[in-house]
Amino acid sequence: MASILMPRCPLLKTHLETRASRVSTVFLRNAARMESSTAANATADSAGIAQGTESAAADILVQYVVLRRDLIDTWPLGSVVTQGCHASVAAIWLHKDDPDTLQYCSASNLDSMHKARERVLSGTVVTPPVFLGNLLYSVTLEVKGETQMLNLSDKLKVGGIAHKLWIEQPENIPTCLATKPYPKSLVSSFFKKLKLCK
Repeated sequence: MASILMPRCPLLKTHLETRASRVSTVFLRNAARMESSTAANATADSAGIAQGTESAAADILVQYVVLRRDLIDTWPLGSVVTQGCHASVAAIWLHKDDPDTLQYCSASNLDSMHKARERVLSGTVVTPPVFLGNLLYSVTLEVKGETQMLNLSDKLKVGGIAHKLWIEQPENIPTCLATKPYPKSLVSSFFKKLKLCK
């Protein structure tokens, strides 16, 4: 019976074994985090502090990258992707000492980053995207054009959300925006009306 479940192709078998090993590692890492979170909560001085620690520990980290749809439709794809890379790296570098950024970029987490997936109900794509229980995500969204990008940047500034608005030089064109990594619960409300970039 076991031979039916395991593929005979050596490459596929190796791939599945590697994948299973990664899943086990993530599961054990998450279990360890939950255990340490429980221990930290048990030693908290008050119930209010304990609840805050528990909810923060359970929250996933996410970095939002927002591209302009008008540029996606008119520029070469590689150029638009490069704009997103510039903004993402700049946002992380500008906040390299931030605890969320340090956790997001830690050596143990670099291979654990995932993209958010679309949620489809009755054949219709629904926002916000689905997060599948992993702890680190990059979410790439889109706005229609420059005006919407500048409005989003202003909204984030007012809300105290650290981000980098990438201005392409020498043209002086705002092309992309990226946040520093944040717990999803703190920033998702700013992005809930935006669509996943396709």
